[in-house]
Amino acid sequence: MNARGAKALEAAAEAIRESHGVNVTTVAADVTTEDGRAALLEAAGEIDILVTNAGGPPPGMWTDWSRDDFIGALDANMLTPIALMQAALPGMMDRGWGRVVNITSMSVKAPIPVLGLSNAARTGLTGFVAGTSRQVAEKGVTINNLLPGIHATDRALSLDSGAAEAQGITPEQAKANREATIPVRRYGTAEEFGATCAFLCSQHAGFIVGQNILLDGGVINATI
Repeated sequence: MNARGAKALEAAAEAIRESHGVNVTTVAADVTTEDGRAALLEAAGEIDILVTNAGGPPPGMWTDWSRDDFIGALDANMLTPIALMQAALPGMMDRGWGRVVNITSMSVKAPIPVLGLSNAARTGLTGFVAGTSRQVAEKGVTINNLLPGIHATDRALSLDSGAAEAQGITPEQAKANREATIPVRRYGTAEEFGATCAFLCSQHAGFIVGQNILLDGGVINATI
């Protein structure tokens, strides 16, 4: 497991060790850097399953962003997942089996105006996966993307608190207001998100290639 913050990373790893009795190796590093990726890849050894996930860049409007802002977004949400795939895919192909799941965003299906940096970078990653996934599938390797909507995580609590402060309401009311915009009328859970990711990483998902799977409670209103 990798993250930049060593304390939170180790706490999460220890919770997994205690709950499931498995070995977890932690690598506290920034994988947007070459050194960070090298440390992670060395610790991982032969990689059969790769799950990439990075928080989105800050919100704003198109007038706010400089070239450096776009480069930062591309590094975190497009170029780093691509670099990790380029490192892991050859070994997967040689062994005849592999799974890659990139966690992106529902904004890939329907762009969110204030998240232009994220829209651009994650869509670029989606384009890379669309082509690459078809090139490696015959070797038993699948690449797919998971597109989350709002889930009951610390990020959601932060967004609810921010909305509450801006609107002069309670965080509970802010949450209720947002839940009302979701057809299932609730936030997603980490457990159901994890179960979907686990399925895509399993032997049962070998016929799913290059797909963008929404986990958004029905927010994105689209036929296809």
